[in-house]
Amino acid sequence: MSKDTHAEEHLQAGAWPFVTLRRETRDGRRLLWRARDHRKGLFRHRRALEHVRAPAWQTARYNWIMGLVFVIGASLFMAGSAMALYPKLVSGLPGWTTNVTFFIGSIPFTTAAYLQLFQAANADQTAAGSGVRPQLFGWSPESPGWLSAATQFVGTVAFNFNTFDAINAPKGWVAQNLAIWTPGMIGSVLFLVSAYLAYIEVGHAHFSKPRRELGWWIAAINLVGCIAFMIASTLAYVPRHGVSVGLMDVSNANLWFGAFCFALAAALSMREARHAGDNAAA
Repeated sequence: MSKDTHAEEHLQAGAWPFVTLRRETRDGRRLLWRARDHRKGLFRHRRALEHVRAPAWQTARYNWIMGLVFVIGASLFMAGSAMALYPKLVSGLPGWTTNVTFFIGSIPFTTAAYLQLFQAANADQTAAGSGVRPQLFGWSPESPGWLSAATQFVGTVAFNFNTFDAINAPKGWVAQNLAIWTPGMIGSVLFLVSAYLAYIEVGHAHFSKPRRELGWWIAAINLVGCIAFMIASTLAYVPRHGVSVGLMDVSNANLWFGAFCFALAAALSMREARHAGDNAAA
């Protein structure tokens, strides 16, 4: 969607019904506003020119730490998936080692997801010391960035239940599907919705071609990881007559690959936090 409001002075675009890109002329300067950069505080050069100090949640350090916490959670999921694929890796260790690794990994995921939600909830409070009290969760359904962060956070909570229940799995296929598969499936669906919202936020369209922008690749890689998680969760369903070892291996392989994509996207976001350029000027 693209709409001209004042000829060349003001242009806004985005995947309907969202506006994620604005071009405007202000005091003779052509400015470019991107929703994702605004949310994460990546307009640092423009803020410096305006002599405005960023709030803590829009600093390079905050974004870098958030990315690091995501990397830790994803790495633990990769470790758990590898243990499930190759049980010899944990031979001699307690049988719950693999599932505990998944559960421990889900905690950094939820922590980083909340840091992201808090950042999105306060995206419009761009100046430190403004006197406005930060919002814990916020409510910005018009923002794909906030919707993405909110759905991802709820999805990580679902994975907390999924991984915790798997430590001491109940007996019977019905109980296992209710306690383990269902929250995992809910989490995967929410992850996929979240990733697509982040993708259209940075691409400004429902589908966009690869760009020479680190933010686009972060969102695209994360989306691929969520598709892999969706496949893994679907195949993890426990049928009445027992689990197919082959299907479980495919599920765990997809889980590993999805976690790898998350770790890679998070590592790239750490790089982005340190090397964000001046995205304010067109």
